[in-house]
Amino acid sequence: MAKPCTFLLLAALVVLSFLVSPIACTRKLPRHKHKPKPISHRHAPAAKVTHKPAPAAAKKAHRNHTATPSVPAAYGSGRWLSGAGATYYGAPNGDGSDGGACGYQTAVGTQPFDSMIAAGSTLLYRGGEGCGACYEVKCTTNAACSGQPATVVITDQSPGGLFPGEVEHFDMSGTAMGAMAKPGMADKLRAGGVLRILYRRVPCKYTGVNIAFKVDQGANPFYFDVLIEFEDDDGDLSAVDLMEAGSGVWTPMSHNWGATWRLNNGRQLKAPFALRLTSDSGRVLVANNAIPARWKPGKTYRSLVNYP
Repeated sequence: MAKPCTFLLLAALVVLSFLVSPIACTRKLPRHKHKPKPISHRHAPAAKVTHKPAPAAAKKAHRNHTATPSVPAAYGSGRWLSGAGATYYGAPNGDGSDGGACGYQTAVGTQPFDSMIAAGSTLLYRGGEGCGACYEVKCTTNAACSGQPATVVITDQSPGGLFPGEVEHFDMSGTAMGAMAKPGMADKLRAGGVLRILYRRVPCKYTGVNIAFKVDQGANPFYFDVLIEFEDDDGDLSAVDLMEAGSGVWTPMSHNWGATWRLNNGRQLKAPFALRLTSDSGRVLVANNAIPARWKPGKTYRSLVNYP
């Protein structure tokens, strides 16, 4: 009986030691509490996302873009531009061709154009709103080039596209092409094929000439269509308005084609007409009584004004 009693006594002592020993239990609890601590520090990399510089860089690029003004490629700077090509059409000493896509017709060969004209590529012609703009052109790449500038007026649209490497193209009259040559070498220059030239837009100057209004042959009391030519300064127009007799109200005209503008508002128009012209750079000029009361289709009316 002694052995079982001894075994039971020892077992009871072991159980009692676990029950009364708080040290063993309290040492295990801190282990479980410290295990999640490293996990709580793993959120630090996620916080770095809020400090990425990408948003600031995007804002800076946006500010630079909106702060850059939009300037037409061939106007305003006054400096010579490169990358343009030049050819000629028509007779070697002629005025290119009568008419053209601006509607000036035979005027291109008379004063003040004097055959110093060119058909411009798409960005120069600008759907007809570039008609009348003046450019200085010069060449230095051919032995016959004088290097001296000649002034040409856009009176037509150049057919076809650009030649390889060009940014603009001037298809000039034979007279205008020869004006870039050294004395006695105009024919050699015209035989040079496609020339590389320098160009820049300049103010038009028609000394002693006022703006002219040529009424279209198809115009009538309900449909008014007019060609406008010989504007000094910009040379071309961005808007035209018409005021009927006794109305006191300016009515916008629509750009028709080339250098022509029209008005057909569904009722009979009462002449005489005043015309208000807005140039490419926004300058406004009013020609009072520009079109008389008894105007006739096909007739040209000279005004008393021009841009200063």
